[in-house]
Amino acid sequence: MKVVILAAGYATRLYPLTENMPKCLLSVGGQTILEQICGKIDRLKNVEELIIVTNAKFFDQLNHWKNKSRVNTQIINDGTLSNETRLGAIGDLGLALKQNAIDSDILLLASDNLFDQELTDFIAFAEQKKDAPTIAIYDIRDPQLAAKKFGVIEKEASGKVLNIEEKPEKPRTSFIGMGVYYFPKNTLELIREYLGQKNVQDAPGHYVRWLMGKTQIFSFLFSGIWYDIGDLKALDEANQIFHQKS
Repeated sequence: MKVVILAAGYATRLYPLTENMPKCLLSVGGQTILEQICGKIDRLKNVEELIIVTNAKFFDQLNHWKNKSRVNTQIINDGTLSNETRLGAIGDLGLALKQNAIDSDILLLASDNLFDQELTDFIAFAEQKKDAPTIAIYDIRDPQLAAKKFGVIEKEASGKVLNIEEKPEKPRTSFIGMGVYYFPKNTLELIREYLGQKNVQDAPGHYVRWLMGKTQIFSFLFSGIWYDIGDLKALDEANQIFHQKS
């Protein structure tokens, strides 16, 4: 299994903190976001390589950081320099697949998500599904909190995904996507197929919804604490909570 972390965004909602620093290197609870994520990756078995996709603006900073990783780590530069020219999440994943000729299962992570549950149970569940992708979900309890903000998932008790809506105005459930995905190697060609279409939408939620027409998808419910570090308020709240835990 290879792990891909997407870290090529420009985090404009966190300016001025992220004008000259990637969001994943911001400190939360005494550690950078990236260090907290990689701590969980370090505790997984059978990780062949960690691939972090960033942009030209932050490439040098992340290339310097990779010396701290305990896992064999590669930093990929997607060549962009601004929010307007970014490739988007699925575009960056496609770049990683092409540049590294990846032919193994992939654990895909967003670089701005903080959670306290380990990844081991998620991987064990995903591996049992063999040929079906698995997405991590979180219950925010109130569907309206997801309105126009998160990808919303409808599922069966078994975890099988029935429907996905990307940032709906009127969410039908309180289950939201966390930005954690497991793609078996036999599904990677579908990423290339998706990117080969015209006017594709770059958010992972749009891709996973498209993927539902090609294969079954399962969901795994995370518990505990979860933060999407999207703005200064979320960063401040997460900082307070993770300081209390440390």
